[in-house]
Parts: sequence; C-alpha cells; structure tokens
Amino acid sequence: MAGRNYTFVTEFFLTAFTEHPEWGLPLFLLFLSFYLATLLGNTGMIILIQKNRRLQTPMYFFLSHLSFVDICYSSVIIPQMLAVLWEHGSTISQGRCAVQFFLFTFFASIDCYLLAIMAYDRYVAVCQPLLYVTIMTEKARVGLVTGAYVAGFSSGFIRTVTAFTLSFCGNNEINFIFCDLPPLLKLVCGDSYIQEVVIIVFAIFVMPACIVVISVSYLFIIVAIMQIRSAGGRTKTFSTCTSHLTAVALFFGTLIFMYLRDNTDQFSERDRVVSVFYTVVTPLLNPLIYSLRNKEVKEAIMKSLRRSKISRAP
Repeated sequence: MAGRNYTFVTEFFLTAFTEHPEWGLPLFLLFLSFYLATLLGNTGMIILIQKNRRLQTPMYFFLSHLSFVDICYSSVIIPQMLAVLWEHGSTISQGRCAVQFFLFTFFASIDCYLLAIMAYDRYVAVCQPLLYVTIMTEKARVGLVTGAYVAGFSSGFIRTVTAFTLSFCGNNEINFIFCDLPPLLKLVCGDSYIQEVVIIVFAIFVMPACIVVISVSYLFIIVAIMQIRSAGGRTKTFSTCTSHLTAVALFFGTLIFMYLRDNTDQFSERDRVVSVFYTVVTPLLNPLIYSLRNKEVKEAIMKSLRRSKISRAP
C-alpha cells in the first residue's frame, strides 16, 4: 500500500438492477407484493399452528419458528431493496451496512439449522416412531431451537466483526441487493485473506454441516421406507417428507451457488437474480410449500375457513 493514495469509504451506494431504469417501478411493485405475501403467508402459518390442536406437534413447532425467521430474514433485505429500486440507488452507512450484514447472517444461519433440525425430526418420526414422543419432548424441542438461535448469533457476530474491522476504499458502489461479504470484499484495501477464510469457515460449519445432517437423516428414512411392504404405505410415509425436501432444495441450492464457489469474479446479473431467489422468493414459497403439499395443514386451513364462514353467518 506504500506510495498509493486511497479514499477510505464510510458509506456504500447500492445499485443493484439500476442499470435498467425502466425496470425500476415494475420490480418495485413485484418485490413489494412478494414481501406483503411473505408477511401474510408466514404470519398466517404461525397463527394456524398456534390455534389448531392437530398441529401442536414437534414438526409444526419447528415450522412456526422457520416462518418467524423467514419474516425477519426477508424484512432485513427487502425494504432496502425497495429503496434501491425507488430511488435508483440507495446510500447506506457503514454502520447500517454492518447491522444488515449481521442480521442477514444471523437469520440465514438459523434457517439452515432449523431445516437440519426438521430433517432429524422426520428421521425420528419415520425410523423410530415408537420413541418419537419420548425423544421429541418439549424440552428437547426448545433446546434444539435455542441452539439454532445461539449458533446463528455466533456465526453472524463473528463474521460481522471480522468483515468490518477491514478498511474499505476506492469506489463505494456495490452492485448487489444488500451488504453481503463477497461484494464487500471487492472494496477492501489490501489483503483480505482472513475474511476469505471466514467465508470458508462459515460454509463448513453452517451449510455443509447442515447438509450432512439432512442427507444422513434422509438416507435412513429412505432405507426405512424401502422396508415397508405396501406401495401405499411407502407413498404415505414419504409424503410426510416431500414439503421439507422441497424447501431444503430451494434454500440450500441457491446458497451453495452463491457461497461454495469462487468469488473472485465480478458479480453478474445471474448472481443478483440468484440472490433475489434465496432472499425474496424462498421465504415467500415456504408457507405455500407446506400448505399445498401437506394434508394436515390443508385440512387446518379448510377448517379455519369454515369457522370463519359460520361466524359471519347471520
């Protein structure tokens, strides 16, 4: 760095999708509708689980926390994205950027852990049905969820501290939808080796670790299902897992594309579209996946609608 002049950055300018000004209003309205639908769908799922006795089970306990995290997760990203689209670019201070980055990492990590916990729950339900009640006690459920929140906080805190102890300089423009570590590293003055290591550590202890838990759980589930003699029994048992598998594929598929690959190249339009998918679309789809592909949830929804009609009747 000797002999070179640097203009240190204290704020960032988010410019994602602003290269097409004509897209501003349509994208603003689209993402706003997605956000409102996300809030409505996930809040509705939480209320449905709380009010319906048939849904007072460990699986739906975890699902209610997943819905809550999805609300928080999308609320960290989408309002900022709407500001970028409305103003054709938005300035964010380094402090606000750090807070957004921490909250994103915090809730994204919890999402990963909850999906892994839900896979373990399905494993116990399918492979050890007689012990399910004794294993998945209220104390165990609360302990697993608490562990997910604590681990998520630790991941977010460590990554935020290591990232924002760096100095940023030069061009303060971030052509991305929020303050994430890969685009921030493009603005670092000097060597960012430690921060690159943090990305790898995060990947190892969050995504692959959760993927291993999910994969092993479903390996045992598949073995157990194959031992069921009747085709109808196999289909019925596997149908209890399809909603979770769909949610896992959507969430982890996009995260793997973004974080478990080389980040040395400039971010492309494709990268921004993928980031929209896991920050905007996935939280929207989760309640739809669990309601449309789950018989118990569909029955609970229909029962609530019938009650609503009866209460409105004169």
